[in-house]
Amino acid sequence: MNTLSDLDLSGRRVLVRVDFNVPMDGDTVTDDTRIRGALPTIQAILDAGGTPVLMSHLGRPKGAPDPAYSLRPVAAVLDALLDAPVVFCDETVGDAAEACVDGAAAGSVVLLENTRFLPGETANDADLSAQMARLGDVFVSDAFGSVHRAHASTAGVAAQLPHAAGKLLEREVTFLTKALDDPERPFVAVLGGAKVSDKIGVIEALAPKVDHLLIGGAMAYTFLAGLGHSVGTSLVEADRTDDAFRLYEQFKDTLVLPSDHVVADAFSADAETRVVSGEIPDGWMGLDIGPASRERYAELIGTARTVIWNGPMGVFELAPYAGGTLAVAQALADATADHDALTVVGGGDSVAALNQSGLADAVTHVSTGGGAMLEFMEGQTLPGLAALD
Repeated sequence: MNTLSDLDLSGRRVLVRVDFNVPMDGDTVTDDTRIRGALPTIQAILDAGGTPVLMSHLGRPKGAPDPAYSLRPVAAVLDALLDAPVVFCDETVGDAAEACVDGAAAGSVVLLENTRFLPGETANDADLSAQMARLGDVFVSDAFGSVHRAHASTAGVAAQLPHAAGKLLEREVTFLTKALDDPERPFVAVLGGAKVSDKIGVIEALAPKVDHLLIGGAMAYTFLAGLGHSVGTSLVEADRTDDAFRLYEQFKDTLVLPSDHVVADAFSADAETRVVSGEIPDGWMGLDIGPASRERYAELIGTARTVIWNGPMGVFELAPYAGGTLAVAQALADATADHDALTVVGGGDSVAALNQSGLADAVTHVSTGGGAMLEFMEGQTLPGLAALD
């Protein structure tokens, strides 16, 4: 891929696909992590004498303008973070958008309205891509969280303009490629979350590469049920137990399942809880890995030179069941500090847990893409990356 240094940016309009799909409470941005992630690219363009013209989606509007998904509140946050004025355009393409971009003063930043207000965005409409291209002289892709989508703003527009990867996208690809293609060993992967179905491809791709693959979250109970263990009322994908059994039999020397669990008699922070080893009694559900499993997982992570983590170990949003996820976060931070292990974390819940524990700066790299990271680890072709090739 070309990078920013391969483009002449001075005096040029630089159309940048960023990922400003941030959590909102009404018109308030509740987490500006993704906005901050785009700042190095935006600042580099400003420093080179270019005018950044930013476009992003937010949420899932139905291909039509919806005030609930406007990027206007994001513009206010971006303006507070930058030492440059931010101009918000009410339109994404067309005469009004072109006038807004052309009228922006040198040294300013332009943010266009939500790309998903346009019905052709998710269809990768060629005419829409051409309209987007009229807003820039060059195109920079910096939204790793969206490159697994073949949309007009992620893939289509790249065919219309000279293009390159932004600093965030370059960093994502560099660290994930290093971890997957040239890892220092031991190499440990940690996968959690609710569904085995979301991770089958990742397990099949990672298991042959890693020394240990640690399983947590509700997906562990689908594995345990598939192996014939009692899991009480734990969440199980009944139609995936055969897949789980097959995966375990195929990779039993690599896969590590939790040996004990924090269980509760209801899905609630106020439920009665206990720690059980082995079988989970009827009427109880597993909501976190137990102390022995945390210790075992931390031990394996602690010896690793490369670690990839995607997905929580339990229902970490509820305090009684956060211990396993926070233990994994601390183990990654310790491995990074103790022997400079390469530690890469992705997935919204894993990143939220890192932020919650104050450890986001203690690992090597925090990925901004959950689905994109999973597909990258599976070895799939990501349309937004392929368009930059």
